[in-house]
Amino acid sequence: MSEKTYKKEVVKKGVSFGACLAMVISWSLNHSVLWAIIHGIFGWLYVIYYLIKYAH
Repeated sequence: MSEKTYKKEVVKKGVSFGACLAMVISWSLNHSVLWAIIHGIFGWLYVIYYLIKYAH
């Protein structure tokens, strides 16, 4: 596996993990499937928002 291919795989998995994490956090806060889907779409943006707003 070339270095370029390896980096693409890491980025893909990282983005997928971020979206999944956003959906789980959204569900635990809102208990809404619609909001979980919306937050999953926004992925990392929601993770960053959550860290800024709720992580003290």
